[in-house]
Amino acid sequence: MRSLLSLLTLALLSSSAAALDEDRAALEALPGATSVLLQRGGRVLAEHYARGADATTLHDTRSVGKSVTSLLVAAAVQDGLLSRDTPVFAAFDAERPIAHDGPAKQAITVGDLLGMSSALDCDDNQEASPGNEENMYPQPRWLRWALDLPTRALPPGEIPWAYCTAGTLLLGQLLERRVPGGLEAYARRRLFEPLGITAVQWHRSPAGETMTGGGLRLRTRDWAALMRMLQLRGGGVLAPAQVDALLTVRRTTPYGMDYGELFWRRDYELRCGRFSGWQMSGNGGNLVVLLPALDAVVALTRTHYNQRGMHQQSAAFMAALLERHVCDSLPKADTPG
Repeated sequence: MRSLLSLLTLALLSSSAAALDEDRAALEALPGATSVLLQRGGRVLAEHYARGADATTLHDTRSVGKSVTSLLVAAAVQDGLLSRDTPVFAAFDAERPIAHDGPAKQAITVGDLLGMSSALDCDDNQEASPGNEENMYPQPRWLRWALDLPTRALPPGEIPWAYCTAGTLLLGQLLERRVPGGLEAYARRRLFEPLGITAVQWHRSPAGETMTGGGLRLRTRDWAALMRMLQLRGGGVLAPAQVDALLTVRRTTPYGMDYGELFWRRDYELRCGRFSGWQMSGNGGNLVVLLPALDAVVALTRTHYNQRGMHQQSAAFMAALLERHVCDSLPKADTPG
């Protein structure tokens, strides 16, 4: 006769298998989904791949890569190579003359671009904006185009938030000029190698400029490793003060989320409570989320680009995943309130 312990063990294994089957079915049903990874306390609770992807696949997560740019800026600040108050356009003297130059443009700082709150007339969500990123891609030299953007006519001290890929490109080109060996070598030595990330593919302009506003390709586990580093207060790669700066709300946005330094913050309503999360987000429904109170990281990759409802689909998928694997295992002391 089986012992009670054996019966409980079998029940738990059966429940776990059912949850994993549900994960796989949900991933296959999610349009364009290619992978999902859930970790808690650094331990993998679920890892699945679909549509021909596997653990070695390098995923184009579009604007998720913007957050990597902020990590590299934080490293450069920590290393004394620049500051958040560094004026951006003064670094490009070799690119002179710069169109629409003036006090408003010269006053733009690293911190302004990190928080998507500069005076540049640049809004990717407005088709008529001169700085809409779609205007950049046909250009042979993306930096030249970004430098020549006009500024907005704004009341003194009033700079509204606006999503601007061009600003993140400028940050990358500033790093290219400030860090030893250039941007890509610095990223490899300072960020990727300490985390064991060895497979990296950058997107580049026709002129060969490294694109830091999106298109960086990494493996699913490596996207999760970047977020796990932040959960570990920098994990020896970044100082805790730099992590705090990255994950501090700088602005509110029109999308029901707050904004830090190229990281989004939103609350997730789960049946076990309401949890605040910091996330990297990209076109297609790509999402990498850190939920500090749960010690959980989720990386979801998709190719559902430019489709209505893609981000809402990803948020709902992630919430269901967390409920299956985390909520039921939480002691009451772990739930909020």
